[in-house]
Amino acid sequence: MVALVMVLGLHSFSNFSYAEEAHPEHAAAAVAGEEKHSDEGESKKIDIKEVLFGHISDAHDWHLFDLGEHTPVVIPLPVIMYSPTHGVTAFMSSRFEHGHQPYAGYQLVNAHYRAEKGLDEATYPNNKVIAVDDNGMPTNEKVYDLSMTKNITSMLIAAILLTWIMLTVAKAYQTRGAKKAPKGLQSLIEPVIIFMRDEVVKPNIPGHRSAKYTPFILTVFFFILINNLLGLLPGSANVTGNIAVTAALALISFIATMFSTNKHFWGHIFNPPAPFGVKLILAPVELIGVFTKPISLMIRLFANILAGHIIILSIISLVFIFGSMNRGIGYGFMPVSIAFNLVMMMLELLVAFIQAFIFANLTAVFIGQAMEGAHHEDGHHH
Repeated sequence: MVALVMVLGLHSFSNFSYAEEAHPEHAAAAVAGEEKHSDEGESKKIDIKEVLFGHISDAHDWHLFDLGEHTPVVIPLPVIMYSPTHGVTAFMSSRFEHGHQPYAGYQLVNAHYRAEKGLDEATYPNNKVIAVDDNGMPTNEKVYDLSMTKNITSMLIAAILLTWIMLTVAKAYQTRGAKKAPKGLQSLIEPVIIFMRDEVVKPNIPGHRSAKYTPFILTVFFFILINNLLGLLPGSANVTGNIAVTAALALISFIATMFSTNKHFWGHIFNPPAPFGVKLILAPVELIGVFTKPISLMIRLFANILAGHIIILSIISLVFIFGSMNRGIGYGFMPVSIAFNLVMMMLELLVAFIQAFIFANLTAVFIGQAMEGAHHEDGHHH
């Protein structure tokens, strides 16, 4: 249930950055290459930027692969729009016909639509849903996109997987008891749970409070880990490589930290144990540090996951770049590309676990720091 609540909280953040991202349909087209006529003949040009950002961005549908150059295999997703004029409107993204047709007074912006209407890309970025009139021209009406995008759908899948895993493990404990050796999925998950509890939560969160925060830290860890692993699958969504998603996760961590603070914590922030002249400098620095901690969580997870995807896609793109120059060179470079990508995928698998662990561990550290003074209070009680 905690995982599902987290996903619903991430929904608005994912749509926040969504309007500025490209559509995967164009990425697939860019990989295949676009024909460019010149006086010397025909040649194929590959837009690497379109390829990279097309594959790592969010979308209103789930692009899986292409059959040939002009037949994309796509799973349509629900589009949910709200405007003061039309109210709530819901339909499937297939109604847009990949941005070539408006529907119910809305249009999915792409390069084809901008070229047809003579619009500016800065004002009308790819994959933004806008309100249009009967002639298909923008009305500039304020609309709110509440759609189930690819990233949100992937997060829901991750939340369902997490819930199923935990319920399965809990049922195994109820059936077999805690004294019997674990089997199956329970034997895989139990060591991870024990490690996170004993090596992450208890050392950082003082006393009996650690038991209170263990489910939260475990949820954060497994939710990020599952999304990281799903992101490595071909045709999957780049969830944790989206700055809006990591911002929402960092905000959840920040809220949990703020709810854990006490008078000792704020006393150290605004009245640090230093000479008065130093306090005037140290107090603002300490206050800024309260907000830079979640920002560091956000950027670290986003940058590491995104960088890995970009490197893998860049290596794959080299095959098409060399192939556009000479087909033989393209095929010749393919084994090299495969070898490099196998190494990178192994590294990305390691990074998926490391980044989930770092985020959960630092969240526990920040919560423990917010309870400053609790160590001493627990000591007096004992």
